Amino acid sequence: MWRTTISSLRAHKRRLLGTCLAVVLGVAFLSGTLVLGDSTRAGFKDLFTEANEGTDAYVRSATNIDVDDLANVGLLDEELVDAIAALDGVAVAEPVIEGSGQIIGRDGDPIGGNGPPTIAGNWISDPDVNPYSIVEGEAPSGPGEVVIDKATAEQGDLEVGDTTTIRTPAPVEVTITGVARFGSSDGMAGVTYAAFTLDEAQQLLMPEPDRVTAIRVAAADGTSQEALADRIAQLLPDDAEVLTGAALTQEQQDDIEGDFLGAMENFLLLFAGIALVVAGFSIYNTFSIVVAQRSRESALLRALGASRRQVLVSTLAESLVVGVVASMLGLLAGVGLAAGLTGLMDAMGFPLPGDSMPLRSDTVIVGMALGVIVTVAASVGPAIKAARVLPLAALRDVAIDRSDTSRARLVAGAAVTAAGVGLTVFGATSAGSLSLTGLGSLALLVGLVMLGPVVARPAGAVLGAPLARFRGISGQLARGNAMRNPKRTAGTASALMVGVAVVAMFTVIAASLKAYIDETVDAAFAGDLVMVSDNFSTVGMSPE
Repeated sequence: MWRTTISSLRAHKRRLLGTCLAVVLGVAFLSGTLVLGDSTRAGFKDLFTEANEGTDAYVRSATNIDVDDLANVGLLDEELVDAIAALDGVAVAEPVIEGSGQIIGRDGDPIGGNGPPTIAGNWISDPDVNPYSIVEGEAPSGPGEVVIDKATAEQGDLEVGDTTTIRTPAPVEVTITGVARFGSSDGMAGVTYAAFTLDEAQQLLMPEPDRVTAIRVAAADGTSQEALADRIAQLLPDDAEVLTGAALTQEQQDDIEGDFLGAMENFLLLFAGIALVVAGFSIYNTFSIVVAQRSRESALLRALGASRRQVLVSTLAESLVVGVVASMLGLLAGVGLAAGLTGLMDAMGFPLPGDSMPLRSDTVIVGMALGVIVTVAASVGPAIKAARVLPLAALRDVAIDRSDTSRARLVAGAAVTAAGVGLTVFGATSAGSLSLTGLGSLALLVGLVMLGPVVARPAGAVLGAPLARFRGISGQLARGNAMRNPKRTAGTASALMVGVAVVAMFTVIAASLKAYIDETVDAAFAGDLVMVSDNFSTVGMSPE
């Protein structure tokens, strides 16, 4: 039996290669998403660790203002800087000013603003707590002087000594006195950075000149981060708080995980799930065809003494080989897909940190397990059907397969479809529930798949009638073949249906968003012209 199984695999290499391709795509989406997530997560971790390497304590306001999902932290009194610097165990206390400022390139176009922040602030004089270090020129020393990061300078074709404009949002004419690197990188993951003197940063970016955004503190030798934070906490007013450098780094990692990485991974995993579902349909169809074509071979093996168990194991062994080989290829393709997505994000102006594409053991285990499980599970039905072939039964003509057009399937499929329609309509209209709408959509999809074999035969008869009339014998054969095995025809159509449903879903969502925006603007805006920012930068425009 094992020799027969191996011979069968060799004899149908191209057909099994097509089956492998479906699994490869699903596993590639899955593993590529996990690899990209691991790479980006590790890159941000290194980024934040490097940025906070010299900071042992970080003081900020405890007041959080959340408006339209945008969180803003209150400000601190500048007098706290001197008070903290005088504490025992404090080596350095530096004020931090942070606001929005968009740098204009040599060609007159603003740089960045397509996702990563466009930051303007003050140049921190102490190198221990400043994540940036000057590589060309010098620090700003007076009004109208700035240091910018090297990545932004290259992107905007700017050099030391050039004059440009920074929107804060009021346009400020500046001279570039220095170019800095962020740790060992030219920039911080697409973030643009412009640093003024402390006085000018306060005037341009703070509502009051004696306010600061935060205070970075370095501990003296022999003082731990926890001990330093405890001493500072005793000095702070009720509306301020202190974090250790390690806690600040962890908080920044958690924020990027919740706000960006989690959403990106969920979005990409959706496509991985769809690809694996379609792969399941494809595998089921392929093995159904294989079993139908080899029914006489299965019957002959039974007649020669093979048991049902041996025929079942032989078919499942083929699917196992397909699953293992396809999953391995999918893992390799996933690494390439992750690298391609990273390059695409970079080209879109949203570079992701992380230089390597790590293929971790958990990614390998998850990718291999899902690929093999989907492949073997999809082949169980055809394998059982092959094992049920009676000795000599397939050596004579077999009647047309009508097993999948039963009244029970019709009733069950109609009930599930009706329930799906009802839940979808009710959730989208009366209840306004996303969960009900999603559950109804899933039930509708399942119901249509269940009804597929029932509908396939009459649909094939109607749609194939023109072919049978105008294409002669070939058209009649095509029509008859589509009608002969409703389950196989429906399975093939279901895989395509899922793909078309996904395309239709995103098309409808895009059209709905466009219509909603048009209606909102029509209802809220009565002017003849409107001026808006052309990117996602939070700089805005000057009131003047």
